[in-house]
Amino acid sequence: MRILHIIPSYLPAKLASGAIKPTHYLNKALVEKGIEVVVYTMNIDGNKKLDVPLGKEVNLDGVKVFYFPMTFRPWQYSYKLHQALAKSVKDFDLIHITSVFLSVSTLGAYYAKKFNKPYIISPHGSLMNEPLRNRNTKKQIYISLIERKNLTDASAIHFTVETEKEEYIKAGLSLKETIIIPNGLDIEEFNTITRDSATHFKEKFGIAPDKKIILFLGRLHRIKGLDTLIPAFAEIIKKEPKAVLVLAGPDDENYKREVLKFIDEVNLRTSDIVFTGMLVGEDKTAVYKESDVFVLPSYSENFGMVVVEAMYSCLPVVITKYVGIAPEIIKNNAGIVIKKSEKELTEAILKILNNPALAQKMGESGKRLVETEFSPGKIADKWIEKYKNIIKNV
Repeated sequence: MRILHIIPSYLPAKLASGAIKPTHYLNKALVEKGIEVVVYTMNIDGNKKLDVPLGKEVNLDGVKVFYFPMTFRPWQYSYKLHQALAKSVKDFDLIHITSVFLSVSTLGAYYAKKFNKPYIISPHGSLMNEPLRNRNTKKQIYISLIERKNLTDASAIHFTVETEKEEYIKAGLSLKETIIIPNGLDIEEFNTITRDSATHFKEKFGIAPDKKIILFLGRLHRIKGLDTLIPAFAEIIKKEPKAVLVLAGPDDENYKREVLKFIDEVNLRTSDIVFTGMLVGEDKTAVYKESDVFVLPSYSENFGMVVVEAMYSCLPVVITKYVGIAPEIIKNNAGIVIKKSEKELTEAILKILNNPALAQKMGESGKRLVETEFSPGKIADKWIEKYKNIIKNV
């Protein structure tokens, strides 16, 4: 079986999309199970260019990756990638597209249909209510003129959770078949960290050893719910003076300025909140290991990969019901799921900080959940079955 995976950005990119790592974890696991996977992508990482070979095969954990240069940024279009698709789509058994609203979904769908190849589209949350509400008019026009046909003609649309599917259907978008498979986590990244490196995070960022870290890890963006988290933390620190809020992630669309306004409005001290920027590698794993509770008070989140990472690190999690993985958290007692409420967020975080036995129990439950449900091998087995069924029915 030969699978062509088309995605706008790929490793080693870090900034461009939350779908990058789960996509690679899947592709790596597929290769380990004997599936040939080729990735067509571009040399972009947000607004930056990746220093990678162009138009040549690059082996990443057995996955054959081809990077093509960007030609037209607004649509993330690459003429060279376009040429490659026109020449080689016919040589694959199935095309898997991880993108919407960009050139690769339209080009991938066009050439798949031209050569009578089945294709799957993975929107990764981009067609949920909240993302569609942002710049709604432009997106609705694009859907009407271009994307709707790509989606309608796809052999299947992939969702990571049931909620994503429900919101897709409510948006009036059609599909032939549904695939619901969650993201997987490559636990090797977390198992390779050394004991020493996991104890240096507080020291590196000037946090006292006795502080209790409330961790937010993700883009600094409106959709992530920092307008709820900052005032909630202002109440938390009144009752738990040793609490410190760590905001770990890149500034998206200058939203950090808004966050600083929230901080000023509730009279928080700058020493009570630590901005780390994006954390990668050992720094990222270390902050998980040294934190006391993980929070994600998002308005909308199709899955919540960082929640899975936190759970594997034995961190109890507090998330809103709008995070796609919320039902699994409730079912497995791996954390606390709340409404979008400052009061509920405050109470949930304090409940965990003030009850170490509860925190430990939740952390252990979360790690078991990740090991049993979100390993790349199990995720790959589900995908192989879907791929085979779709190819067989062409």
